[in-house]
Amino acid sequence: MIEARDFVEAARGRGFLWYAGVPCSYLTPFINYVLQDASLRYLSMANEGDAVALIAGVALGSSGAAAHRRGVTMMQNSGLGNAVSPLTSLTWTFRLPQLLIVTWRGQPGGADEPQHALMGPITPAILELMQIPWEPFPVSRAAIAPALDRATAHMDETGRPYALLMQQGGVAAHPLQENAGPPAKRPAAPAAFIERGLPPAARPSREQALRQVVARTARAATVVLASTGFCARELYAIADRANHFYMVGSMGCIAPLALGLALGRPDLRVVALDGDGAALMRMGAFATVGAYAPRNLWHLLLDNGAYDSTGGQATVSPHVSFAGVAAACGYASSMETADVAQVAAWLDSPPLEGSRFACLLTRPGSTAGLPRPALGPPEVRKRLMQHIAAAAGSG
Repeated sequence: MIEARDFVEAARGRGFLWYAGVPCSYLTPFINYVLQDASLRYLSMANEGDAVALIAGVALGSSGAAAHRRGVTMMQNSGLGNAVSPLTSLTWTFRLPQLLIVTWRGQPGGADEPQHALMGPITPAILELMQIPWEPFPVSRAAIAPALDRATAHMDETGRPYALLMQQGGVAAHPLQENAGPPAKRPAAPAAFIERGLPPAARPSREQALRQVVARTARAATVVLASTGFCARELYAIADRANHFYMVGSMGCIAPLALGLALGRPDLRVVALDGDGAALMRMGAFATVGAYAPRNLWHLLLDNGAYDSTGGQATVSPHVSFAGVAAACGYASSMETADVAQVAAWLDSPPLEGSRFACLLTRPGSTAGLPRPALGPPEVRKRLMQHIAAAAGSG
């Protein structure tokens, strides 16, 4: 058995300063230890996939002076299902490495609750199917450094995750002296709403909105992250710039990815371009952004009420007030509009004491023949990280 300090301090020496996840009783000693160290950061996430995306955002910002800043995603193995999409289409595809600590509930040969009876035996196979190498979590001090060295060597060589499977009783209890959670809740600004009766055909197009984004996000010290589907492809068609990130797959993960980048790199202005279908898939991200509330994050949701890139099937967004959700979750400001000029002014507005949100109602449809980015995902990531390093160096 080891102490939480043994592992966390060895990890700190290798650049692991960021932790995110969903609690499991096996993980409690680590969470308690990290929460009580001001030089480390633990973020409580709504689900395991959001945690993966957030630590991917930290990795995306690990360039320049922040090079070799690493992150750990922690979860119970029952949550691996929630993390499959970002693990296979974000971290693997873009080569955004992270260390996974996955608790091994239902491990063969041990007694556990019935909900772990299937997941326990198949956990190693799931990791292997996702091409994530794994080994048992070290349970002696002497084993910690070699395990971390194998993990970091794999991460540095491949740009992809490495997993440690934690068994019950491997880490001694660590008391929580102070519950250092997210900052105290701030009074949320009331959301600004509009009458939704405007016919969809009378609304602006997504292209009009994206042209305003491009015009108001100067390359220096600015990053624009575009959600999967036609949003990213249309942004690329308008202007392919080094400060752009074009999401593929990982639907719903743009907000936690942007949150990780914004928290890890407060020197950057981060603009996250979301869609209604994507936001509906992972609405817990609103609560996480509202709680941790980086002032350098602008979250813009383009709501056309449809899954455009799959044939225009309707979403349920006409029944949802995203601005109301953002306000209730603690965003510093929240707006819903069908006026592109209001979004332009919103993009030009100075930072607030927290993150800001805007929902622009747009009409369905997109430009015909949208191209896909000529650069592959690893090249998009590499170019963006070089841009971030250059922006930091010039600041």
